[in-house]
Amino acid sequence: MDNIAEGFERGGNKEFLQYLWISKASAGKSRSRLYRALDFGMIQENEFLILKTRAEMLSVGIYGLIVQIRKSEHKGQKFC
Repeated sequence: MDNIAEGFERGGNKEFLQYLWISKASAGKSRSRLYRALDFGMIQENEFLILKTRAEMLSVGIYGLIVQIRKSEHKGQKFC
């Protein structure tokens, strides 16, 4: 969430897109950490599956936003 907010506040789509990709990568990193937590017995499998699904859905949502911004004619606040 912080990466998305920071990218948006930079005022241009190119920078915003860069931060969205960072955010999507962070969702992947979170999934990796969930696998380790499961392997080390820190979470139960049902909890793992719920959280992994949420992280995957978040990643899909971020990618959807990336696609929409790429299609947009608007270049960002600082270019208005």
